[in-house]
Amino acid sequence: MSSSRSTRVAGAGLVAALALSIATAITPVGASAATADPLIDYPTFKGAADSLDRNGAADLIVSSGSKVKQRILRLTPGGYRQSGSAWSTTKLDVTESFESTFKAYLHHFRPGADGIAFVVQTEGPRALGGWGGGVGYRGIEPSLAVEFDTYQNTYDPNSNHLAVVLGGNPNYQSDVADSPISLFGRPFSARVVYDAEDGLLRVYIKRLSSGATERLVLEHEIDLAEHVGDDAAWVGFTASTGTGLSKQDIYSWTLDGSSA
Repeated sequence: MSSSRSTRVAGAGLVAALALSIATAITPVGASAATADPLIDYPTFKGAADSLDRNGAADLIVSSGSKVKQRILRLTPGGYRQSGSAWSTTKLDVTESFESTFKAYLHHFRPGADGIAFVVQTEGPRALGGWGGGVGYRGIEPSLAVEFDTYQNTYDPNSNHLAVVLGGNPNYQSDVADSPISLFGRPFSARVVYDAEDGLLRVYIKRLSSGATERLVLEHEIDLAEHVGDDAAWVGFTASTGTGLSKQDIYSWTLDGSSA
């Protein structure tokens, strides 16, 4: 649970410039070209209201900034003790391989809290976990969460790390690694790849700036279907704040995989 507070807000010019960099960023280095239409495809979140179940603080909004305005998914709007979740209404076949890429921007106060997670779960489309250190997925089980954590709780290595968490309990991280880039204050792209044949999950991250290189950050062995107890699962995002605050935004999201 976060416990820091600040009153410093990024200037409007910086926010607009960062929004422009998100909108115009190139495809992450190493991302495979799609050979068919993606199962989930939100280059922006325009028209996503009927295909994305939102809970708690999560909502679809128009991004601010004078240069670029687009529909985005805001998981938390920057208030205290918030949690939000959003799940695609298209269920994913987790017996098959998949690859998901998204662009995120976590910003507002500094230091920010608490972070976001990419989550696969079988609890249902209304699933919503705890605020603060719960990162919006605490208590959602069975589940697999890949968290992008911006606040150091007692069980965290630092305030800028990635982790794989099973069973909706962020106190116990199955795999954890420092992020090679700042997760807060600058937009980034992440790619989550699951190889069903090898039972291997890989997580990549990349700064959204010219010349930036995608980095492999985490590898975790898992039989995803066995772990979540079903062949079909909901997939989406969670986030939270505590007494430290963040606006936590997803600007685009695609997933290549098989429907259940």
